[in-house]
Amino acid sequence: MTRARTTRAPLLSAALAATAAGVLLLTGCGTTAVETADAAGTVDSAECAADDTQTATGAVSLTDSLGRTVELDAPAERIVVLEWQQTEDLLTLCVAPVGAASTEDYTTYVSAETLPESTTDVGERGEPDLDTLYGLDPDLIVIEAYSADDDLLAQLEERDVPVLATIGADASGQIDNMKEVFSLLGQATGRTERADAVLAEFDQHLADAKTEVAEAALATPEFVFFDGWIESGNVVIRPYGTGALFTELGEELGLEGAWTDEINDSYGSGGVDPSYGLAQTDIEGLTAVGEANLIYSNDGTPDSYVTELAKSPVWAALPAVQQGRAFEFPPGVWGAGGPKSGEQAIDAFVDVIVGE
Repeated sequence: MTRARTTRAPLLSAALAATAAGVLLLTGCGTTAVETADAAGTVDSAECAADDTQTATGAVSLTDSLGRTVELDAPAERIVVLEWQQTEDLLTLCVAPVGAASTEDYTTYVSAETLPESTTDVGERGEPDLDTLYGLDPDLIVIEAYSADDDLLAQLEERDVPVLATIGADASGQIDNMKEVFSLLGQATGRTERADAVLAEFDQHLADAKTEVAEAALATPEFVFFDGWIESGNVVIRPYGTGALFTELGEELGLEGAWTDEINDSYGSGGVDPSYGLAQTDIEGLTAVGEANLIYSNDGTPDSYVTELAKSPVWAALPAVQQGRAFEFPPGVWGAGGPKSGEQAIDAFVDVIVGE
């Protein structure tokens, strides 16, 4: 997950990306009008083709992440979703949204679930085009919000369409939060049976991988995962510290996160996103983790920060680099995703740390 620098509390925007939370602007009128509300597409995946779980019917009443009660006459079918984790989650539940935010970037940065081409792009994450959004005739809008007075939530609540607010990150327990959001979407869509099956599969995937790591002879269990970008000609490194999803996943596998709060106090350069456990430093800051394994994302683009990183003598002198323990994650593994992105990350950790 490299960068996609917008975060509404997000994310990371870089699964990327960036830690700057932008101002929420909503386009109210005068933009694209959607004349017809087409039917939602289908999720074209082998898992969904083989899925035999049942979809509940009847009215839905649930409490969202902010403690708001959301009432639906029936499980939601025409859903517009404004963040990528929840977009991925719906697809894992075999529910195709009629609209989603930043669909092109989703396709670039998230590979766990493929978004149907029929999905309408409703604008940027956190900055939806209201004409397009409501022209899709949604029966539910799914957003990320961290408080009941969230600007976007307040504006959407002025309309009659139910809004489900989810908290995308919780540094006190990212895996638990990921599961809670996924289960919440399962309730809203009548897909609780499918959600339970997916989460059980995730738990087993994690347990199997932990056994594999435990049986491996590692030079050190310490690691730091990071992504980065180029800013004003300089490489900016974003270590995933305490409270980051990838750090928590690594630790669940039996590894030890090396970018501690103490190191961040000494080597961090600001830009910390506490909800996501993300820090910020420069190449020299990586010297603070000593012998730890280095694991990093690379989106593979010509202007990737990794190109400049490789030219740095400081980078070349790091123990992990010299000893062949600097590992590149495969592209498209979203660092703030749902269970399927989590399974991708688990597999990537095992592949790079243990070996194929």
